[in-house]
Amino acid sequence: MREVALLFLKLGTIGFGGPAAHIALMREEVVRRRGWVDDQRFLDLVGATNLIPGPNSTELAIHLGHDRAGWRGLVTAGLCFILPAALMVLALAWAYVEYGETPAFDGFLYGVRPVVVAVIARALIGLLGTAVRGPLLAGVAAAVLLGYLVGVHELLLLAAGGVAVLLARTGRSLRAARGAHVTVLPALAAAGQPFLEDPTGGQLTRLFLTFLKIGSVLYGSGYVIVAFLRGDFVERLGWVTETQLVDAVSIGQVTPGPVFTTATFLGYVVAGFPGAVLATVGIFLPSFLLVGLLTRVIGHVRGRAWSAALLDGVNAAAFALMGGVTLQLTTTALVDPLTVALGAAAVLVLWRTRVSSVWVMVAGAAVGAAVTLLGWGP
Repeated sequence: MREVALLFLKLGTIGFGGPAAHIALMREEVVRRRGWVDDQRFLDLVGATNLIPGPNSTELAIHLGHDRAGWRGLVTAGLCFILPAALMVLALAWAYVEYGETPAFDGFLYGVRPVVVAVIARALIGLLGTAVRGPLLAGVAAAVLLGYLVGVHELLLLAAGGVAVLLARTGRSLRAARGAHVTVLPALAAAGQPFLEDPTGGQLTRLFLTFLKIGSVLYGSGYVIVAFLRGDFVERLGWVTETQLVDAVSIGQVTPGPVFTTATFLGYVVAGFPGAVLATVGIFLPSFLLVGLLTRVIGHVRGRAWSAALLDGVNAAAFALMGGVTLQLTTTALVDPLTVALGAAAVLVLWRTRVSSVWVMVAGAAVGAAVTLLGWGP
């Protein structure tokens, strides 16, 4: 237990660079240095995390903790991996709320926002070959992107993408498809509706349940969370602005650990410290429950044709959601020639070099703060 706690506290503190970097760090520590598992087992666990919604690298940490120390290790690994980032984001959220209107902090965000859009765009380019393989998945992605841009709910789009590929590959009848539609879509639509009529008296309850819903259904890269956050908190609830959302993603990017700690930031912006705690618990709780379930059933679903087809469809839909939200965030982040130049330069650096996205964001923040203090910024 002590080994598990210390290792994942360390990884949660130094784990910059997003899920791919987290997975690489975990392999270095648990396969090469400590020998807790071999490469085959490690790859099996990486694949298993793709079968369930939630943050893949956090779920891998939870899996590895369970392999090393049972159920206590499962809980300890997850909490220790999440805690450092959550505390850092909480402190930055407090500073944002207290000092976000000061010229220096506003300049910092002015320079970071276009880099965040560039980081997400770079992730899209890297995921293209994996998420959209062949005409079927390309067609699903295009249809989901169109649906998102015209306002269809994100949960419906993810479900439709998975079911479409499942039916296409397994040859299920149209009647079965209709049955699935009748069973699944009303439940998903209900999940997207407000739980309470009063947006002030029931704010904390709705905040928790909304993040719980997102953590329970979100497949794909951690960046897909932006589409869900925008749909719920900017459009449907109206609790944060487009700019605040981009700022939350920016803070999630410049801190180590899971990108999902963006929820901690938004929770604090909406409802202070209680909101930050409830948002963090809500977004991560499904991962603990789902990994606990998966440890019991993984042998029955690994390698099945139906699960591979469903996952491919959901991943293609998640990729399209990332593309749609990137288009929308661009209008908020790229507001003048300087931010356009920063975004373009960030894409070029991320594409042509191996520099960490964290350092690119630091550079963007420095440029934004400098030009603002000189009176050239917003």
